[in-house]
Amino acid sequence: MPCLDVAGGRVVKGIHFETLRDAGDPVEQASRYDADGADELVFLDISASPEARRTTLEMVSRVAEAIFIPFTVGGGIRTVSDAGSALRAGADKIAVNTAAARDPLLVSRLAESFGSQCVVVAVDVKRIGERFAVMINGGREETPLEAAEWCRRLETLGAGEILLTSMDRDGTGKGYDIPLLRAVSPELSIPVIASGGAGQLSHLAEALEAGAHGVLAATIFHFQESSLPRAPAYLRERGYPVRP
Repeated sequence: MPCLDVAGGRVVKGIHFETLRDAGDPVEQASRYDADGADELVFLDISASPEARRTTLEMVSRVAEAIFIPFTVGGGIRTVSDAGSALRAGADKIAVNTAAARDPLLVSRLAESFGSQCVVVAVDVKRIGERFAVMINGGREETPLEAAEWCRRLETLGAGEILLTSMDRDGTGKGYDIPLLRAVSPELSIPVIASGGAGQLSHLAEALEAGAHGVLAATIFHFQESSLPRAPAYLRERGYPVRP
């Protein structure tokens, strides 16, 4: 799954959620990923929560019109109404993060309104001391939540999927945070999507081996254009189920 982190109307990619660099036009990138065989696409308006605004729905609509694969939209979704607007703009799923941490029952309200299959909770994690701390507000704010416990609670609240991002590995190309995945994935019956750190195709397989149900990446796909078309074949050759 390629991820489009969008700020200021452009796809951006940083390291540890900082030092952002331009990675192209969202609609052009989305179209390329659709043509290159991506299974799904994730669109995150990463400046929406820090700027206390809603997702840019005009951009969501333009991306939705350009692709035919499932499309998840997150960033600035704080209410059932916000989620409904994103779905009407073309999203197949909505992702919440900061708003869920501040009001966990929002997850239940979203599941009741749209079905759990539509509800993704993004969980950004940073190692602080001996714990996997859950971070919100674009990674700027530490919470007392611990990753595995929070993810278990999200499942009981009605989340249909967890997008688990390691801030420590984000943008580094050093591979996914395998200990984090092993701490969270066995505790859940809902899918866990690994995010943060992919730098080569072998890292995708490592994350799946560690318990992830899917793998999301940005840098490897944005700046190594051959990697996405090669990824399904690479994983299929190693025995992992890949959509045809």
